[in-house]
Amino acid sequence: MTALTLEPFLVEHLPLVQPWFENDEVRHRLGGPDWPVRSLTVAELDDDEFRGMRVLRSHTWLARLAGTPVGYLGGEVYDRWTVWDGQRVTAWEPGPAMGTAYVVAPDRWRQGIGSALLLAWVETLEVEDVDVFVLGIDHDNVASRRCAESAGFRAEVDVPDWEEIVYFTRRRERP
Repeated sequence: MTALTLEPFLVEHLPLVQPWFENDEVRHRLGGPDWPVRSLTVAELDDDEFRGMRVLRSHTWLARLAGTPVGYLGGEVYDRWTVWDGQRVTAWEPGPAMGTAYVVAPDRWRQGIGSALLLAWVETLEVEDVDVFVLGIDHDNVASRRCAESAGFRAEVDVPDWEEIVYFTRRRERP
C-alpha cells in the first residue's frame, strides 16, 4: 500500500468527510455529520478535569492515500490516562496519553486503511511526546477491533466498561 499521509484537519475538509458520517454504521458508532464540525472548535484549556485527566491539547487529521481522502482521526492529549468506572477514577498511569476516534471512508473499508491510519497516527511528529495511545471501541465493533489489533493495540481488559466500550492501548517504547 502507498504510504498514508496525515494533514491537519481544516474547515475546507468538512465536505470531504461529512458524507462518511451519513453511513448508517458510522452514524451508529460516532454520530452524524456534526462530529467532524466539533473538532474545529478549539476548546479552552483550563484546570478542569475530565474523568481525572487534564486536556493538554487536541489534534485532528485528514488521512490521504495517493492524494485521495480516506480517513479522519482526532482526539485529545491528556496529562495521564485514567480508568473511569462511571463515578470515579479506579486506576491511572502517567502520560502524556492520547485518546482518539477515527473513521475510514466507507467505500474504502476492508482495504487495510484503518490499520494504516492508526500506525500513521502513533508515528506522526505532533504526538512524538505521547507515551500511551488509546482507542475506545464499542465492544461489538469487530472491524474496529481488528484494525486496532493489527496496528499493535491491545485490550488490557476485554470486558466492556459501563458505557459498553473496550479500551485498546498501545504504549510507546522509549530507549
